[in-house]
Amino acid sequence: MAKLVKAAQAGFDEKNDALVTVEPIASGIELELTSKVMRQYGEQIRELILNTVKESGFDGVKLTVADKNAWDYTIKARVLGALERGSKA
Repeated sequence: MAKLVKAAQAGFDEKNDALVTVEPIASGIELELTSKVMRQYGEQIRELILNTVKESGFDGVKLTVADKNAWDYTIKARVLGALERGSKA
């Protein structure tokens, strides 16, 4: 399992993007998600983020995601970027 060593961010708090912040925690995966399209796509976005973290082999991650109508591939790229930055000392 991969572990975070520090907090990190990826993305921007702008239209059609997502700002993803990751922080190390003891174990598990915690997610705080805000989105303007939460009612329509909240579960799909949540599932995408959690699956991305699990497929990357990470544990002990708290994610805070502020979605501004980003496409799925953008959200996934931001999550992967934040995990990559947070796993390097």
